[in-house]
Amino acid sequence: MPTESAPPPSVPPPPAVPPPPPLAGSGAKTGMLVLSYLGLLALIPLIVEKNDKDVQWHAKHGLVLTALFFIGWVAISIVGYIMPFFYLLQMVWWIGWVIVTILCIVKAVNGQRFTIPGISEFADKF
Repeated sequence: MPTESAPPPSVPPPPAVPPPPPLAGSGAKTGMLVLSYLGLLALIPLIVEKNDKDVQWHAKHGLVLTALFFIGWVAISIVGYIMPFFYLLQMVWWIGWVIVTILCIVKAVNGQRFTIPGISEFADKF
């Protein structure tokens, strides 16, 4: 008589991996916040997201930062034309602009504001 073997023990399924936490805003809002600090592309969220006060603040702040960095770059270029060693300052100015832009984008995506004394107050007037 054949012997019956016991069925193999059932293996429980592996535990489900939880999804990553969502970002501070929706995908469209996050995109608009990033565009707010990419130069003249800040006009897009300024025009499209008229009802979102947070996106409006970041777009205005990004436009003011862009204008100020451009004015500073032109001033350094003019002085660099007269005194050539000032062209090194252009590189430092550009690196500073990139760092401030990245900080602003990271803060905006995380639902915060990167305020710069004087500049942020000027942007608030618009």
